[in-house]
Amino acid sequence: MKAPAVPPTALAILSMLSVQVGAALATQLFPALGPGGVVFLRMAFGAVALLLVWRPRRQALRTYGWAAYGKVALFGLTTAAMSFLFYEALARLPLGLAVTVEFVGPLGVAVAGSRRWIDLLWVALAAGGIILISPWSPLAGAHIDPVGVVFALLAGAFWAGYIVMSARVGQAIPGGAGLALALVVATVVLTPVGVASAGWALLDPRLLALGLVMALLSSAIPFSLELVALRSLPTRVFGVLMSMEPAVASLVGFVALGETLAPRSLVAIALVTLASVGSSRFHAWQRATA
Repeated sequence: MKAPAVPPTALAILSMLSVQVGAALATQLFPALGPGGVVFLRMAFGAVALLLVWRPRRQALRTYGWAAYGKVALFGLTTAAMSFLFYEALARLPLGLAVTVEFVGPLGVAVAGSRRWIDLLWVALAAGGIILISPWSPLAGAHIDPVGVVFALLAGAFWAGYIVMSARVGQAIPGGAGLALALVVATVVLTPVGVASAGWALLDPRLLALGLVMALLSSAIPFSLELVALRSLPTRVFGVLMSMEPAVASLVGFVALGETLAPRSLVAIALVTLASVGSSRFHAWQRATA
């Protein structure tokens, strides 16, 4: 008897859960490896996994011009910066808050260049959420690390760049080969950072095994689940589901790490999630009725 197919919405949710569980596991490796060592293992193992999955062939790669590889290199640098900055933020902030602040980047891409008044509402909601948890706001508590917030904001800016470069690399090199090669670039760039942060701990078999699991949960598994989900899931629905990432991160942080958030932090997460969901649904409706 043929097993029932997994609904694409379930695959998208599993992808989000995988990413956030991987992030939670990463925090457990920080004491031994530091954020630099953890992000290096994530990129290295992720690159190997995607190279094995996509198996870029030398003959096929020769057909792409230097412009395509320039985009891959820039994509790799952007990925390295985004991941390193996010892990530095995660070392200082609860998982839910780090993802919430970082999520301003994708939201900015969604509303960039728009002149419609409704997009001002989404920006205002997101800005209100960030103000609630900003360490410079009189509404925020002193326990929120300002350096962590800065790292998360910078990671969000590079996440916006990641989205733009991902689309360009996807057009230049079909399939997942472009992403696999970009992770190779990111690994090379982060090697000095990883070695300086973790040192000889990078040779510990137990830590390497945990790093492999973390990398698979954070990169290879969610990327594969998203690819399958997008084959039958409308992009508007996928966008709305992905907009729930801050809420999912908060749930994983609470269950896996025992992180509790103040009421204003929960309100901030709700505002950013609402802004992202609203923006995704409105722009999908706008494209459908254009």
